[in-house]
Amino acid sequence: MKLTLSKSIIRSYRSTDVDSLVKHAGSYSVARNLAALPHPYTRADAEERIRLFTGSACETFFAITIEDEVVGGIGIRVGDPQRPGSRDHSGEIGYCLGETFWGRGIATEAVTALTEWAFTELRLVRLYAPVFAHNRASARVLEKAGYEYEGRLSACYLRYGEYIDGLLYAKVRLPV
Repeated sequence: MKLTLSKSIIRSYRSTDVDSLVKHAGSYSVARNLAALPHPYTRADAEERIRLFTGSACETFFAITIEDEVVGGIGIRVGDPQRPGSRDHSGEIGYCLGETFWGRGIATEAVTALTEWAFTELRLVRLYAPVFAHNRASARVLEKAGYEYEGRLSACYLRYGEYIDGLLYAKVRLPV
């Protein structure tokens, strides 16, 4: 898969992406805002992530690249384990971007493009995104991409010994 955007390219991961993935995902500033990203982020972590993301028949996790260097990642986990019956129409979108690239509109453009791709190609009806309450920049990305705030999830995460509230955003496109 490849989506060419004005600020970046969203494409499938490659085995050659390990070094740039470690470089841009390895920052504590990035990891502190993501529930599933370890810190420190090692070469073995990057290799495992790429292996997982490229190993399924229905690829839904992708690299965000600039000049063919991975500067972030974006993906959709189809289905919602908390809501039986949502497997065919719902998905969680997640994304990260190396801090060198923050504040340039790259994440907003990528979220907007992958959201459209998911509605069109995967025929999803609902995409949702939980973000840490302290991560206002990520919440703003979702708002600019047309996601609506649905509510606060109290003490929903435990990260680095701290309980963190989540904010839930979603975008719905009903079939015509």
